Amino acid sequence: MDKFKKNVEAFREFGRGFMRMLRELGESIVKGSPMTKVSMVIFGFAHILRKQFLRGFTFLVGELALLWMIFGFGWKYISKFSSLGNSSGGYNPDGTISYGDNSFFILLYGILVILAFIALLILWSMSLRDSYRCEKRLAVGKKLPTNKEDWHSLFDKNFAQTLLTLPVIGIFVFTVLPILFMICIAFTNYDKNHTPPSALFTWVGLENFKKILDFGGTGLGPTFFRVLGWTLCWAFFATFLNYFLGMGVAILINRQGIKFKKLWRTILVMTIAVPQIVSLLYIGKLFAADGLINLFLMNHGIIDRAIPFWTNANYARVLIILINLWVGIPYMMLIATGLLMNIPADLYESARIDGANSFQMFRKITLPYMLFVTGPFLLTSFTGNLNNFNVIYLLSKGQPKSMSLSDGAGATDLLVTWLYTVTVTNNDYKIAAVIGIMVFIVTAVISLVVYGMLPSVKDEEGFQ
Repeated sequence: MDKFKKNVEAFREFGRGFMRMLRELGESIVKGSPMTKVSMVIFGFAHILRKQFLRGFTFLVGELALLWMIFGFGWKYISKFSSLGNSSGGYNPDGTISYGDNSFFILLYGILVILAFIALLILWSMSLRDSYRCEKRLAVGKKLPTNKEDWHSLFDKNFAQTLLTLPVIGIFVFTVLPILFMICIAFTNYDKNHTPPSALFTWVGLENFKKILDFGGTGLGPTFFRVLGWTLCWAFFATFLNYFLGMGVAILINRQGIKFKKLWRTILVMTIAVPQIVSLLYIGKLFAADGLINLFLMNHGIIDRAIPFWTNANYARVLIILINLWVGIPYMMLIATGLLMNIPADLYESARIDGANSFQMFRKITLPYMLFVTGPFLLTSFTGNLNNFNVIYLLSKGQPKSMSLSDGAGATDLLVTWLYTVTVTNNDYKIAAVIGIMVFIVTAVISLVVYGMLPSVKDEEGFQ
């Protein structure tokens, strides 16, 4: 309840800040001097007249660059954004190529132009409000910052903003823009039959979402929820088995009387040192129908025929979870080893004096401390396992797969490996985009809900 109240209060504070900005903007437009009003069209005009050249030319150059991006570069794309193109390219009778509209570039650059327009509005607001603030400073007899002071503030008071400028631009270009592009693709019919430049794709609304949630006909609802269920099951076992077994191994090695502790840790660390692409591919071959495991068992008369490790869905799923223990336990063992050494020995000594046994000390001392410290790590591991591409793809490639299904999803496919198959093998980019959105929703909901429940988040000072 307290967490909910904090979130509500944060939302209200954001709303109050936004309304203050709008009031200041309106006051700048209504009460601003003629110079400020001209700055509504020519950004930084008032600053330049006041000899604040650094600020003024920054606003002006930003305006010109964004206007060029919108009208000089992007207008031909944004003008076709609603249809994503009217004429497709192809080969002329004489064998030459005729280049028509390219829906891919229209969508990509159209989104970029929309973001540039939003940036132009933000820059317009900043220029106008800053000009009006300068007016109010002059009205009460205060001096305006000089160009030299503005320049030095970039590396002093405002150094954080200066340092973050390039990373923020990089986040928008390499993270925000691709995400927005993927979201838009989910509302189109972009697939192998509508691939530019030979063919166009267009908007289809919610048709793809209906298909992936539809349980009838050609709908992918049964496949999606089957893959989602296995994804959640895999993430649960892959996370918590590694966590508790890795902690158990660390506790056993750290016990008094255990010899060659460094040797045992070194042996376990070897599984981390070997690249997964080598170890997992090798293990996958070991359990193949003609692999070393089956050959050994048949040669010694233990079995009559090969065990279908990768062709039986239940065997494959259990085997993947067990093999992942071999990969994950050593990593958790290293983390737990360092944390266990930080638990005060006095707590265990007091518990022994009070008559507590080993299990009671683990439940009352070790486990609460570990959960408090490693709670965020546990959440990160769970969300990481939801998107654990390497283990699934390198071991089974999603096998076994039913030949009667055209959706490309195998019994051991996670949502992320199914997305890969749909994209690379089936070239069904629209469905892949929908799956990507679903993966994001599942991951985000689980992360937000569980994060608010972590002891280290609810009460940072609570563990003593």
